[in-house]
Amino acid sequence: MKFSEVIGQKDAVRKLLQSAEENRIPHAMLFCGPQGCGKMALAMAFASYLLKDSPMLKKWEHPDLYFTYPTIKLPGMGSEHQPVSDDFAKPWHEMIMQSPYFTINQWMDKMGTTSQQAIITGAESDAIARNMSIKSSQGGYKISIIWLPERMNLTCANKLLKLLEEPPHETVFILVSEEPEKLLETIRSRTQRFDFKKIDTISIQKALIEQRGIEEDIACRIARVANGNWNKALEELDAGNENKEFLKVFIQLMRLAYARNIRDLKKWSEGAAAFGREKQRRMIAYFLRMIRENFVYNFHNSELNYMTRDEENFARNFARFINEANVIDISELMNKAYHDIGQNANAKIVFFDLALKMIVLLIRK
Repeated sequence: MKFSEVIGQKDAVRKLLQSAEENRIPHAMLFCGPQGCGKMALAMAFASYLLKDSPMLKKWEHPDLYFTYPTIKLPGMGSEHQPVSDDFAKPWHEMIMQSPYFTINQWMDKMGTTSQQAIITGAESDAIARNMSIKSSQGGYKISIIWLPERMNLTCANKLLKLLEEPPHETVFILVSEEPEKLLETIRSRTQRFDFKKIDTISIQKALIEQRGIEEDIACRIARVANGNWNKALEELDAGNENKEFLKVFIQLMRLAYARNIRDLKKWSEGAAAFGREKQRRMIAYFLRMIRENFVYNFHNSELNYMTRDEENFARNFARFINEANVIDISELMNKAYHDIGQNANAKIVFFDLALKMIVLLIRK
C-alpha cells in the first residue's frame, strides 16, 4: 500500500511524510475524520512507508505490523475465552487485501454476524503488549494499527493506556477512530491527533472513472452524493445497497407519523427492532442525514444538498415538514435513540418512543 493509492488527501499525505522526514514521528497517533475519508488507508500507507515498503506487505503479514480490530464471540468459543484479533486473522486479511476502504458493516459480515456488537476485549490489550514487546525482526519500527479503538472495553482501554504511557522502544501506535470522543480522555491526551477532511469531490470522481470505469457524468453525480465518503460512492454503484432499504423505512416512518397511525407505527417499531444493533445504529445515522438534507432542501440551493435521485424525489414533497420549528428537536430525538441503542436499551421501546414523538414534531410549524 503506497500513498499514491490513497484517494485524495494530498495535504494529509504531505503532513505525514514531513513528520517522518523530520524524524518527528509520534509514538502514538490518533487518526480521525468522517467516515469513508480514508483514515485506514492512510494508516496502512504510513505503516508501509515506515516499514520501507517491504515485499511482505503485499499480503499484509509483516512480523513488525500488528492489526487490532473489534471482534465478536462465536458459538464455538469457550465460556472463558475472550475473542482477540488473531481469532479472526483470516477474514481480516481477506478484507484488507481487497481494499483499505471498508466499513464496520462489511467487517461484521466477514465475521458472520450482524446482530452482535463487536468490541475489543481486555485480552486483546495483552496480545498488543506481547506483540509490541518483541524485538523488531527487521531492525526498524514495530507498528500497531488499532481500528475503531472506541470499541475497547474498559479493561482493554486501561491496559492500553499503560502501554501508551511507557511504550516499548521504537514502537508506533496508530489509532484509527470514527468516534474519538468515546475514547478515554487520558488516551486522547497521550496521542497526537491527526484530523483528516472529507475526500474532495474531484478525487472521488477521478477514482470512479479510473478504478471503476464509470462514465464521467455518472461519476460526477455519484461523487457529489458521496459527499467525501469513498465507501458511500461504492455503495451507490450497488443498486441494492443498504441505504435504499433505510430510505424505505424512513419514508414509512414519516408517512405513518404524519397520518398518526399508532397501530402501524407499533408494527414499524417492531420491524426496526428486528434489525441487529449495529444495523439499527447505521439506520438511525441515515435518518439523521435525511433530516439534515430535507431541512437544507428548503433553501432551494442544489449545491448544499447531497441526495440520490430517490431521496430527492421524496424530499420534493416532504422537506417542508422539516423546518426551523422542529429540526433541532427531531435531530436530538434521533441522537438519543442512537445513544440508547448503543447502550443496549430495549430496541422496541426505543423505536416506538421515537415514532410516537415524531407525530408531535412533524406538525410543528
